[in-house]
Amino acid sequence: QVQLAESGGGLVQAGGSLRLSCAASGGTFSSYGMGWFRQAPGKEREIVAAIRQSGTTTYYADSVKGRFTISRDNGKNTVYLQMNSLKPEDTAVYYCAADRHYGSGRNTYEYDYWGQGTQVTVSS
Repeated sequence: QVQLAESGGGLVQAGGSLRLSCAASGGTFSSYGMGWFRQAPGKEREIVAAIRQSGTTTYYADSVKGRFTISRDNGKNTVYLQMNSLKPEDTAVYYCAADRHYGSGRNTYEYDYWGQGTQVTVSS
């Protein structure tokens, strides 16, 4: 059983930056693919970025390419999401998730464990 805890959310003005962290415990972190998802009010949860077990294979939603960067530190059992040039439409609850498989990591159904989420609000 893996426990995930997100941190780093908050209120920021458009154009600003935030760095989200997700600390994992209870499992072998390096064996999990990790993903960041977000869910805005009234919308479905969507993939933001994913990083596979290798640490070198990543995926980004088109809406965040060039602005967000996902990374992982297996020594610290932590995955990060650096968010730059934030826009009001980035406002959502951000969740990290872990999956035990070796698929694409682009879909919610691939993930086995989820954090509680952290709120990101971008003001215009």
